[in-house]
Order: sequence, then structure tokens, then C-alpha cells
Amino acid sequence: MTKRIYYQLITFLLLFPMGMTAVNASKDYTKYVDPLIGSDGHGHVFVGANVPFGAVQLGPMNIYKGWDWVSGYHYSDSIIIGFSHNHLSGTGCSDLGDVSLMPYTGTERTLRGEQNNIKGSVASYFKHSNERVSPGYYAVKMDNGVDVELTSTERVGLHHYIYKEAGTPRVLVDLVNDIDSRVYESYIRKVDDYTIEGYRFVKGWSPLHKTFFYLKTDRPIHALRLYAGDKFVCTDELQTQGVKGVMTFADDTREVNIKVALSSVSCTNARMNMEAEAPVWDFDRVHRAAVEKWNQELACIDIDGTQVQKTIFYTALYHMMIAPNLYCDVNGDFRGIGDKVMTGNQFRNYTIFSTWDTYRTLHPLFTIIKPERVPDMVNSMLSIYDQNGKLPIWPLHAGETNCMPGYSSVPIIADAYLKGIGGFDTHRALDAMIGTATNPAQNGISLLMKYGYIPADSLQEATSISQEYAADDWSIALMAQKMGRMDDYKTFIRRGHAYEHYWDKRINKIHPKMADGSWYEPYDPFSAEHHGNVGDFTEGNGWQYTFMVPQNPDGLLALHGGDEAFVKNLDSLFVAEGDLGATAAPDVSGLVGQYAHGNEPNHHIPYLYAYAGAQWKTATRVRMLQKEFYTAKPDGLCGNEDCGQMSAWHVMSALGFYQVNPSNGVYVFGCLEFRRASVKLPDGKTFTVVARNNSDRHVYIKSAKLNGKPYTKAFITYQDIMKGGTLEFVMSDRPNKRFGQARAARPKSAE
Repeated sequence: MTKRIYYQLITFLLLFPMGMTAVNASKDYTKYVDPLIGSDGHGHVFVGANVPFGAVQLGPMNIYKGWDWVSGYHYSDSIIIGFSHNHLSGTGCSDLGDVSLMPYTGTERTLRGEQNNIKGSVASYFKHSNERVSPGYYAVKMDNGVDVELTSTERVGLHHYIYKEAGTPRVLVDLVNDIDSRVYESYIRKVDDYTIEGYRFVKGWSPLHKTFFYLKTDRPIHALRLYAGDKFVCTDELQTQGVKGVMTFADDTREVNIKVALSSVSCTNARMNMEAEAPVWDFDRVHRAAVEKWNQELACIDIDGTQVQKTIFYTALYHMMIAPNLYCDVNGDFRGIGDKVMTGNQFRNYTIFSTWDTYRTLHPLFTIIKPERVPDMVNSMLSIYDQNGKLPIWPLHAGETNCMPGYSSVPIIADAYLKGIGGFDTHRALDAMIGTATNPAQNGISLLMKYGYIPADSLQEATSISQEYAADDWSIALMAQKMGRMDDYKTFIRRGHAYEHYWDKRINKIHPKMADGSWYEPYDPFSAEHHGNVGDFTEGNGWQYTFMVPQNPDGLLALHGGDEAFVKNLDSLFVAEGDLGATAAPDVSGLVGQYAHGNEPNHHIPYLYAYAGAQWKTATRVRMLQKEFYTAKPDGLCGNEDCGQMSAWHVMSALGFYQVNPSNGVYVFGCLEFRRASVKLPDGKTFTVVARNNSDRHVYIKSAKLNGKPYTKAFITYQDIMKGGTLEFVMSDRPNKRFGQARAARPKSAE
């Protein structure tokens, strides 16, 4: 497809969304979504207006005050300093908040204000009772007398301001304040009386990102005055480290609409994005189109549950579709790593892959509910390999943050291939996976290749890094095996067993090991010390990482010596009490004993019981975790949302199954939360899960049928799910300990 045809097609689809009735969702699923869930506590979710997987996340911004403000907004706050056009959702680190607009009236001013004093600033107090938030829409009546409505397309944010109090109406265009990054160059230019453009270049969590914008108003700009920080410099055009611009409108202007398009490439491309996606002034039409897009995406799963269950479930599904984010213009261009503009791309490029989190549940779930998006995500990762010499770890716009251990894009790519999802060059992909896993610039790889594990006295957090690599390497082996590359298979399946080096049978736990082969001492498996020069584990402790072997639960079970010892150790995890340490990461949250549901390396653990023939114990754990840690309140998440992973665990678990091994397509049964759930599949197929006699007490699987035939396995494969059909459970308030107990009925780790 040529760029011109692609551009015209995108324009047509966006101009005529209401004509696409053939694919419209018949239900309004957005009415069940509450975007404020997870905005309090440590959820860190984005609050504002966006469309699924869009480049723009347009929402309010508080004064940044630390970790709980990494999305720009926290429910505990009461001050707004602007409405910015991109935000992270649920992360543990901060960045973005680019191109902030703040409407106000009266005397011209640019000061941000302080938390305890906003007098003389542009900031305004607000109340949650004056907020309205729904998919594709945010509105607030600020205490400064300006009512704000926001909506968006993929690459364009729309603002609607109503000035209800007397005084000259103004809008601050703020290229200085953001979410904890450092602007090093910015620019604003007045193009005409209705248009300004500019850019913002930033160093932050991402080593570099550049945001260009093109802004149009539907009322003439009476004056544009430009400031270097808070010092007035000139009118109409300014380039400096941090520019602020004040747009002033005629005194009798009481209502203003503004469109802001973004691009990572240029102002010209930002203008192109606006002309393609929002060519006319019609806020309500764009809002309706955004709601329609959300309904089309949320309609992938239909559940039969209570109002509260639907609110929690569809909000989780909504949070799963904020990231990854589209990161290309309508012609396919984007700015890549190394500040190089990538052109001629034949795929939709994405960014913000929190792979250490999302490889566990989010991406395996995408292969079921969003398989059509998977090839573009894989090609985005392969493009990063071409740009950077290794597959992404935590890519953010034009930078690689290198945050978290592992090369966790590897199991995502392998999972797609092993499930038969095409649309990418598989040999190129495997070569990139192996190239990443042998790249000496990859943290600890040289040590791993020398010792077969990473010694505790050679690298901080060595044990958890090595365990993550083992999970990743296992997926390389499975992909190589299927492709007939047996030498590669043998190399990486051996590396996939690296966790065995750390097994200490004296204590039935993972135990950090030194370069000389001795155990690290003194060792406290309760300690989750994380900062400075201490810590053997990433955001966790020895109890939790003992079970961080999702790729080979059978092997871990064998190390325990059998089913009984394995189940006993799992049971102990959920009741053990000990001191995490004074510098334990706040991510180690949602504790049940030493199990930490607020942190991703734990998420597969409740499902490990099934590998020992005790599926009924998985059912009790999963139902308890659902009830305890997912609520319909602003603090309804027990830990960081992490770009959809926390919510994906809920969605997949609520469907009654979970993929433990991130790359083998085996989904272990847990406990269906609803009476019925139907998943829409490609080619018009549907996979329906039914739970007879389901209730808060009836959590155990008494028996099961697949397409009307008795089914005794404690798992189901991806292939069987994607064929469509009906999986029926009969539930009981008493455990059927025989269900899934036989060896042939248990899930298996493929080698």
C-alpha cells in the first residue's frame, strides 16, 4: 500500500465513522467503564480522553509530587495546572505530559503555582464532584470559572472551553511543565490568527523524545505573547529552552474550541495528522466516534455478571487498551532510536511496551482477543532491533529506558509465532531474539554465558535477572525447535534451566549463588531490599522468586521432590510472615503472606497448583485474589497498573483460565467469575465459557465439558480456544480433588 493510498484510507475512515454500522458494537460497553478506578493508591492509571491504543492521551495534570503522580494525575489531588496530550498509564516511572494547555480569565499570567499556594498562577482548584470521565471523554468544571471538555482521535486532542466568569479569556500553552522530565529546547510560532505550531524536545526517563504540535482555534487569537519560562520575551515566535505562550481572545469570547495534533517528526506532519483525523469543527462528532471505537474494542468479550462485576471487568479491559500506544503519523513516519526519522514503513508502529510486566498476561491475552494487532506490535519490536541492535526492554517514544530485567519482548514474539500468528518475518525474528540474548551490551549476558547463571557477587539483582533470562531463553528454544533450528534449540533450552543453579534443596528455595559456586550468605528469603548497592532480586524476595519459573513448572516441581512438597511450599508462600526490609520497593504490594499480587513476577503463581494435580487450590486462591484486590473504587488496584498487566490478570482470570508459560499456549483453569463469558474470535467464531451453579461459595470445578463432551483436563490449549465452541463448568462449594489430578490431565511444560 502506498503512503498516499494509506493516507486517503485513514482520512475516509475517520471522516465517516457513523457509516460503519456493519461493524458497530450493538451494546454500549462504555457505560460500565469507570476510568477513575486505579487513580488512587498506587494504581497510577491515566485519567482523561483517548481512543484505544492511541498516540494521544489528553487529560488533566496535577503538580508533580513524586511516585504516585507518574501518570500526571492522582485522585488525592485538588489542583489542575493544565491539560496535556500524552501520559503514561500505571507505570512506576514518570515522563511525558507534553504540550499542556490551561484556560483561565483575567490578568495575563504564566506561573504554575505551588501545592500550598496557587495565588497569582494559572492553576485552579477542582472537585471530583465536578468531573465526568468516560472512555474517550473528560470534563471538569474548574473553580476558576472555566468549564473544560476533552476528547480525541488517535493523534489529535480536542478541547472545548466555556468561560463562565467575566474577564479576558486566555489559554496558556505550556512547554515547560510536564511529568518529571527536562525540556532542553522548545519553540512556538504563530502561523495565522487561528493557528500556532511548535515543538518540545525532552530528556527524561526516555533518553530522548521530541514532540511537534500543530494547534488551531475556532476563534481568532487576539494576541500571542511568548515567555522564556515566566519572563516575557516577545510576540508571535520564540525558540528557547522552555517556552510558554499566552493566547488571548477578545473580551466577549465566552467559548473556544481548540484542536492539537501531535507528531514525533515535524510540525508539517502534525498538520497532516490533523487534516486527516479532525478536518472539521465538530467536538460532539469526534466524541461519538471515540465512544464507537471503544465499544468496538470492548465488545470482544461479553459477560453475564452483576453491575459491579461488569464495572470492574470492563474497566480492566479498558485499561488494557491504553497502551501500547500508536507511534507513527498517518503516513507511517516516526522518529526512532538515535533520533532518526523512519520512513517507508508498512506497519503501524507502536511504543510504550512495558514488556517485563505485559509478557506475562497482557500479550498472551491479545493473541486471543486482539490477534489482528499482534503483527504490528511484533514488527514494531523488530524495527527497534534494527535501530538499536537489540529487541526492546521498555521502549518509550524515541528512546529505550532499559528498565527492568530480561529481554521480555522475546517471549511475546515467540508466543505469536508458536500460535500461528503471521504478518512478520519469522527467521528475522528468531535471529533478532538470539542476537539480543547474546548481545554483550545486554545486562549480565556475558556473565550468564560464562557461568550458566549470573553470580550474586557480580551484579546487583543478579538472581532475578538470570531467572528472567531463563524464561525468555525457553521461548527462544521453543521457537527454534518448531523452525527446525535444533542447535539453537539445544543452546537455549539449556539456558532456560538456569534457575536450577539457584535451587537450594536444604531450604526448598531459590538461593543467590556466588561466582565460585558457593551460596551467598547471610541470606534472608524475606528480604526485598531494593535500593542502593543491596538486593539480589528485582522488586521482590527469595520467597517470591522461588516460584518465578513460569517456563517450566514441571522442572520446579521435580526440584521440590514431588507433588506433596511442591504444594506444601506453595501453601507456605501464602501464609509466611517476615520483614521485607526498610528499603523494600513499594511495588511489593497486595501481600497475602509473601505472595505479592501488586507485582507481576507473582501473577502466575496461584496457577502452579494445577501442575501438582491440585487445581482446586488454584480456584480458591484466584477467587480470593479477585475479590480482595480488584474493586470498583478509585483505589481499586493493589499495585501499579503497569500498562495493562494488572488488569489483564483480572480479565484472563475472570474468564476462568490463565497462560502460565508465556510462550506455549497452554491456559490453566482457575475459577470463572461469571455465569457466562463469550469471547469474539476471528472469522465470526465465538468461544463461550459457562459456569453452572457459580457463586461466591461455589468456586470449585466439579466437572467440565468441551463442546458437549466430558473434559477432564485442568487446562485448555490456544488452538482449542480459537476453534470456537463452548467450555462448560459445573461448580460446587466442595472441592473435587480428582479433577485435574491425573498425570494426563495436568498442564505440562514443553521441552
